[in-house]
Amino acid sequence: QGKFTLLRDTRTDGSFLVHHFLSFYLRAGCKVCFVALLQSFSHYNIVAQKLGVSLTAAKERGQLVFLEGLKSCLDLLFGEEEEQSGQPSPLQFISESASDLKALFNFVRTSLTPAGNDSWKGPVLLVDDLSVLLSLGATPVAVLDFIHYCRVAVCSQLKGNIVVLVHSNEDSEDEENELVVNSLCHHSDLILWVEGLVTGFCKDVHGQIKIIRRLSLELMAEQDRVQIYQYKIQDKNVTFFARGLSAAVL
Repeated sequence: QGKFTLLRDTRTDGSFLVHHFLSFYLRAGCKVCFVALLQSFSHYNIVAQKLGVSLTAAKERGQLVFLEGLKSCLDLLFGEEEEQSGQPSPLQFISESASDLKALFNFVRTSLTPAGNDSWKGPVLLVDDLSVLLSLGATPVAVLDFIHYCRVAVCSQLKGNIVVLVHSNEDSEDEENELVVNSLCHHSDLILWVEGLVTGFCKDVHGQIKIIRRLSLELMAEQDRVQIYQYKIQDKNVTFFARGLSAAVL
């Protein structure tokens, strides 16, 4: 509880980790606020069904609060957004000159603040993918402020967890995105960094994952613990193995 997990991908797609955490927390009985900026609800629902979880059922019973970013953006841009219960759209910054994410933060806080009859185990904020906010016009400072306030509200006050996916490319000229990624790395309790193989495509090894446990954030002042595995994504699960020990090699 109270942990901030950063999912970072470079030269590959790390969305399989988002699907894992979404189904994991729903099965564990946690209240989940999912800010989905990259794909539609039906996409996440189809993958979740393969993993044995129904997002539709989770929404109906109040366990999952889903913000469909693609639909909200279009509604805002074409003026079809209806204010819900007098509240502005969470992505209101798109149509305003000020680029602060206050409305999005208020949406997250309201979604995860427990009501009197809630019996969920703990609140979880899941964001896929934070880099999209920059593409929509938010400034790096606004994005980092949003994450900071979410950490205070969700991790510190509500004793919940935050899982955020960001895309990064060390060779990229997108300085704003790299600034956000590097800042988040400094604040994360756990970093799951998925990278494509330097040697190129391989049908038996889809990439490698670097697991960085940020022990240096704790009072023991130990060095960060880093583990590196390679992985292969299958239809319903992912297999991990030490580098060079793929079943195809052995």
